[in-house]
Amino acid sequence: MNYRHAFHAGNHTELFKHAVLVFLLEHLLAKPKPFMVLDSHAGLGMYDLDAPEAIRTGEKAEGIERVYPDGLAVCPLYGQIRAVNEEGPLRRYPGSPEIIRRLLRPGDRLIATELHPQDHAALAARFRGLPGVIVQQRNGYEAVNALVPPRERRGLVFIDPPFERKDETEIALRTLAKALRKWATGMFCLWYPIKDNAIGDRIATFAREAGWPKAMRLECRPFRQDGVRLCGSGMLLCNTPWTLPAKAEALMAELCRRLGDGDGSWTLESLAASG
Repeated sequence: MNYRHAFHAGNHTELFKHAVLVFLLEHLLAKPKPFMVLDSHAGLGMYDLDAPEAIRTGEKAEGIERVYPDGLAVCPLYGQIRAVNEEGPLRRYPGSPEIIRRLLRPGDRLIATELHPQDHAALAARFRGLPGVIVQQRNGYEAVNALVPPRERRGLVFIDPPFERKDETEIALRTLAKALRKWATGMFCLWYPIKDNAIGDRIATFAREAGWPKAMRLECRPFRQDGVRLCGSGMLLCNTPWTLPAKAEALMAELCRRLGDGDGSWTLESLAASG
């Protein structure tokens, strides 16, 4: 699996994970105290949907192009997509650091880390001089454990790896385990691709056995799962806001209805330790 963001901008997995990201940010914004968001695998920040990478995969056709300009009824992310296109034709798609940056208030912070040299350079240039935004070129997993807990003691760690390595799942789980020991009250979100159940089941088992706080597994599969194609994606959440499950369920139902092959499905599972 290679998930460099530029090749997949605006596809069905991007709509899902970025909509959930906005739900989590809305929860943080509901209180006046400042917060920090760490985006560990940040990418470019903004994507040209006419760029060679997006055209090569054509994945936007099974994602944002299906719902633009009509919108998504349960998805506040959609307003940001319209805004970056200035209410005109669909040409650009905002990545996670751009989505986060647009929702920050004075006093809130974004730390965006990206290891890929070209992507880091583009992101740093885009955000240069913006208050409350720090862009670093470093390994995202290392950054998670170096930068938590934040001084604000409120916030979110958003982990969106490329899943290029066979041991990516184990690296992500070890990173989360260490980070939660350091910051037990922080919100954490780990995204993963779905072709079969292997990654999701491993993550769910680990989180349940570790007793991670308010852990939840979300999986949105707009396409029939056949073990070969990318049918959808999942997210592990820790310290899940109580308002999130109802929002996520409505979102996944709409995405599976509007996108995919008509044979989609979704999962919303609490991973709270039994007993």
